[in-house]
Amino acid sequence: MHRELKQNLKWLGTACVLLLLPAVNAYAQLGGSHSLGDFGVQSGTQPTPGFYAALFYLHYGTDTIKDKDGNEVSISPGTPSSIGVNAISPILWWVTDKKLFGANYGAFVTLPFANASLEAPFFGLGETVGTSFADMLVRPLDLGWHHDRYDISTGLEVYVPTGKYEAGGSENIGKGMWTWEPFLGMTYFFDEKKSLSLATTAYWEIHGTKKDTDTKVGQILTLEGGLGKSYLDGGLIIGAAYYAQWKLTDDQSTVTLPGGSVVDVEFPNKHRVYGFGPDITLPLATKSTLYALVNIRYFWETGARVRSEGETLAVTATFPIPSIKL
Repeated sequence: MHRELKQNLKWLGTACVLLLLPAVNAYAQLGGSHSLGDFGVQSGTQPTPGFYAALFYLHYGTDTIKDKDGNEVSISPGTPSSIGVNAISPILWWVTDKKLFGANYGAFVTLPFANASLEAPFFGLGETVGTSFADMLVRPLDLGWHHDRYDISTGLEVYVPTGKYEAGGSENIGKGMWTWEPFLGMTYFFDEKKSLSLATTAYWEIHGTKKDTDTKVGQILTLEGGLGKSYLDGGLIIGAAYYAQWKLTDDQSTVTLPGGSVVDVEFPNKHRVYGFGPDITLPLATKSTLYALVNIRYFWETGARVRSEGETLAVTATFPIPSIKL
């Protein structure tokens, strides 16, 4: 009788663990590596051959977290009522005249700095740790095709876990995992002068196991692009940008049960979110020389499930080296 009761209690404990894990995860899932709002109007177009230095700034702010049904979830007492994530990233982008499958070959690297990591369960609500080096992004393969009425770009991005990460920590800057992200984009031009465009780029995140854990984030699909009208031979672009993101597979981990047995667990209620807003590119130039292009995008999020819902500001200043003579 004693052994039977002990065995029944063991299985009852197992059942409780398996039932509670999805409930704990119902309000927030593990985030991916892709920062939403990176690209907007003409996202499917690779720059013309040359060397570019850029500075990218991103701010994400929110006071809302949504559950799987779209209901707002209260933030725990004693924590800040709003979330603010800031990141700044120098970018080096090189596009060559060399051809691969008929496309121009290029590559770029970003060196990001951030003040928090937007991920469950803390969502940047831990103690302020200041700004430090985050996960580095490398694009070793960047291919671009240019045609009369459309451009196509494709390649591979790799997120390197160089940012601070501790399993279960509240002060993480990085995600503690490698991410491989193939992408494919297209910009279509409605007229011969290429003044009116519609673009979409798809990114597919495939994640490795998180540091010091057996946890793996599910695969994520992100779409980014926009509709734009260009002036001044493409120097000034005004339009509307969007992003959309869906987690397509469950987060996975394992749980050690009483007695030492290990059970694989998948977390349901995959997240999603959509963002829309204005997109403008302004030239910094004299009558004879183009020194830089400054792009500003602002997104209002909607339709969030199992994640935060807020607003995103993205500003990019791109400097061709050397400056372009007009």
